[in-house]
Amino acid sequence: MLRAVQHKGMAFLSSELPTQEPLLWLIAFLVNGVLISLAQRWPVLTRAGWCHAGLLGTVLWGSLGWRGWLAVVAYLVMGSLVTKLGFARKRDLGLAEARGGRRGPENVWGSAFTGLVLAMLVAAGLGSEPLLLIGFAASFAAKLADTFGSEIGKRWGRTTLLITTLRPVPAGTEGAVSVEGTLASALGSLLMTTVMALLGLLTTASSVVLVSVVGLVATLLESILGATGQGRWPWLSNELVNALQTVWAALLAMAAAALLGGMTFGSIQP
Repeated sequence: MLRAVQHKGMAFLSSELPTQEPLLWLIAFLVNGVLISLAQRWPVLTRAGWCHAGLLGTVLWGSLGWRGWLAVVAYLVMGSLVTKLGFARKRDLGLAEARGGRRGPENVWGSAFTGLVLAMLVAAGLGSEPLLLIGFAASFAAKLADTFGSEIGKRWGRTTLLITTLRPVPAGTEGAVSVEGTLASALGSLLMTTVMALLGLLTTASSVVLVSVVGLVATLLESILGATGQGRWPWLSNELVNALQTVWAALLAMAAAALLGGMTFGSIQP
């Protein structure tokens, strides 16, 4: 098995991941069951969405402990808050999220399935734990970057351009970008990466920089896919695009960390 990436440069709060045992999963089930029951009235997810979020939260807590769970809760809170910014105006323009901004099961898994798989690989001891955690962090950094960019860009973007041609297009067009939205994407990626670092899931300054950059890059790639594929291929739904974005964010971050490991993240040795 690959050894942990050596800590070089600035180190952030770090602690060992929990040992896999039945009690951990029992706590995960009970805590998530209670919290999901209490959160049903919070207008963030649909009822079905909350049920699926409970399953997601249970597996995350069981795999990575409370820190992995809390990181995704922070993602949900920040994503929901930015969705509500200027919501009335976006609704008047026909650009607001459906169901009053509430997300359903398809949104839960489109955003989190990649991170869930990586968390389960960590729990199973398959692969390099530091690299898997970098991929985990990058998947959520990319998704929050996408949410920030989309919600801020639709409401406050002054000029929206199609990313593939730089031709002016209406706000909300698939593949449209704006300066304001792109800056918001960078902020979203940085915020999510910072949360991951504060929780000890990223443990070096180098990994924080890498994940922050990959989060933004993955969002721009998602815009390219939206501009070229959505509308042309009926099966390419927003949820599938979101899932693909998290996949390539995780793979790109892990590949970069592995390739640059000797120089930037410390040596990655068997």
